[in-house]
Amino acid sequence: MTELIQYDLTQNMIVQNVADKLEGITKKQIGATLKLLNEGATVPFIARYRKEMTGELDEVQIRDIQSVARKSKELAERKNTVLKAISEQNKLTADLQENIQNVQTMQELEDVYLPYKQKRRTKAMIARENGLQPLADWLMSHLNDTVDSAFLNYINESVPTLADVYAGIHEILAEKIGENANYRQWLRVRMGIDGLLVAKIKRGAADKDEQKVYEQYYDFNETIKSLVNNKFRILAINRGEKEGVLSVKIDFAEARIIHFIQTQELNGQKPMGEGFKILRRAIEDAYKRFIGPAVEREIRQELTTQAQNQAINVFGDNLYHLLMQAPLKDKIVMGFDPGFRTGSKLAIIDKNGKFLAKQVIYPHKPANADKRAEAGAEFKRLVTQYNVELVAIGNGTASRESEEFVSNNLPDDVKYTIVNEAGASVYSASEEARKEFPELHVEERSAISIGRRIQDPLAELIKIDPKAVGVGQYQHDLNAKALDEQVDTVIETAVNQVGVNLNTASPALLAHIAGLNSNLAKNIVNYRNEIGEFTARSQIKKVPRLGPKSYEQAAGFLRIVDGKNILDNTDIHPESYAAAKQLLVLAGVDSKELATEGANLILNTLDNEKTANQLNIGVQTLHDIVKSLQKPGRDGRSEMVGALLKSDVLHIEDLQADMKLQGTVRNVVDFGAFVDLGVKHDGLVHISRMSKRRVKHPSEIVSVGDIVEVWVVEVDEKRNRIGLTMLPPQ
Repeated sequence: MTELIQYDLTQNMIVQNVADKLEGITKKQIGATLKLLNEGATVPFIARYRKEMTGELDEVQIRDIQSVARKSKELAERKNTVLKAISEQNKLTADLQENIQNVQTMQELEDVYLPYKQKRRTKAMIARENGLQPLADWLMSHLNDTVDSAFLNYINESVPTLADVYAGIHEILAEKIGENANYRQWLRVRMGIDGLLVAKIKRGAADKDEQKVYEQYYDFNETIKSLVNNKFRILAINRGEKEGVLSVKIDFAEARIIHFIQTQELNGQKPMGEGFKILRRAIEDAYKRFIGPAVEREIRQELTTQAQNQAINVFGDNLYHLLMQAPLKDKIVMGFDPGFRTGSKLAIIDKNGKFLAKQVIYPHKPANADKRAEAGAEFKRLVTQYNVELVAIGNGTASRESEEFVSNNLPDDVKYTIVNEAGASVYSASEEARKEFPELHVEERSAISIGRRIQDPLAELIKIDPKAVGVGQYQHDLNAKALDEQVDTVIETAVNQVGVNLNTASPALLAHIAGLNSNLAKNIVNYRNEIGEFTARSQIKKVPRLGPKSYEQAAGFLRIVDGKNILDNTDIHPESYAAAKQLLVLAGVDSKELATEGANLILNTLDNEKTANQLNIGVQTLHDIVKSLQKPGRDGRSEMVGALLKSDVLHIEDLQADMKLQGTVRNVVDFGAFVDLGVKHDGLVHISRMSKRRVKHPSEIVSVGDIVEVWVVEVDEKRNRIGLTMLPPQ
């Protein structure tokens, strides 16, 4: 037995591992990034304020480094666990230890460990306990010989007959072959290239799929290789299998793996004789019982993981664009939560998102004619009394009827828009909503949420479980932990890119600022309530339990509008205030002149290299300071697409082939994008109809919230399906 040597993963090894897996990032950048992360720096802080140290890596690259480094550490920990387990069995050899230390993936490691893994007592174990291992070893070098005489010598009380000897030898050989890491890896590679995923409808399962949701998979086959480019199909097939509609398997030419194993096991001997027949049967059994099912499970699991990761990435991209929609600032908004029997709930919101008034009206049947007439009059009164500039209509039940009602009763100078209300009811029943509006009913809170969503999508949507906002695909089939991690990442990115107003931000919004958490966010709000308002960023140092590290990470993302120091309303970090002030002196610009055309022109004409040296800062930091000084209070969302404002109504029966329309992208999935045209059901632009060039994924062309021009291809009123194209008719 070899002495156990623990696998020691040094920082240099981690850096090398990351560099091997991530293209275009140097070891110097990786080392600097890992050092910052190990010191407790957050990803948004590193990306924004440590550009010179990382060579201007963006958040995605920093998170990739973080992820690969974490996986390297997890693999190292698992290697040590495996080495220790094998050593305790007195089976660790120098070659085996070296092999384990050199494996690159968790799957390879588990393959090597498999023969040594503690498992339930098998027939092969019993055969070895009964003394048959030496006979099995002898057989492998005497495959062409007659074996009965040798086998007879091993009959004993535990193995009373020749048939029992044959059976025991078969089990020993089959298990040994079945646990061979090289055979599993060979099949894994070949099946991944040539394997065929086959789905069939189960006998008698048609009743379980009355809507024909899985019809395209009733007689389906596609190579594993090509499925990599159609990952959404894997999740659909998995769901069909789970619901008992489909049977699924991977087809592979069994003869190829049998031949490969046979060639390896013969080791130059001829395929003839009694011994060979025993080996051949053991190989076939090892494939059917051990190798084939295990590798098929692994490949299907890998396909599922890839498909889930793709769906999670699509969800993350959709969520990011939903959160980053341009706010509609400085408008008095009416939130309109449509309903039939229970009425439509209205909420008036002032320019700052403050709730002013509420009302319930009954504009639709089953309300009688008098009630409907009253609804119109009351709606007009509220619009006039509060100088409403925009009506935000939720897109749920009674949305289209409400759109018609609003269109018929609005003054010409007031517009309306349709708001995705997904998750509004979830928020309205939440503890946060009850705290904010304890005197209101759930439905009334929904109307407020709908109105605020158009004023500041990020601030309002952040209060809702992102999984309830209705973007993405197959969400309920995804790995919950991975989905939650993606959600946290996207929210952290969006919130810190935009920054928050320290005097108005909710605890839910503050909790996602770099360096903060929900407890610190509550402490900030409590302290704000005590002092009235913050007048300087530095005041948050007095917030209970908010230490120097939290302040360093958070300060640059917190804004104070109309505070004592104009720099507090920029994304310049307090650590760079001295440099920013010195820059203004060098440029001869007064802080009161910031954002004027003259000041911006002067700042643009600076010699960056010379000025950076004078200020003793990096050129990139100087560039960011200048950009911030030119636009104090800048909100990155102003560069994003805003809501589509409307004044007239469209019905599905109005749609005709080749009709040109504008719509809002509500969801992006692997096979296309769903576009809200203002009719009851969203239309689908298939990926093949997005561009004349080949499109790998719809997200290359559109994002959630985009306003797009489309043409109608087909309308199926019976199935409520609308086919659209982004390519003009020829």
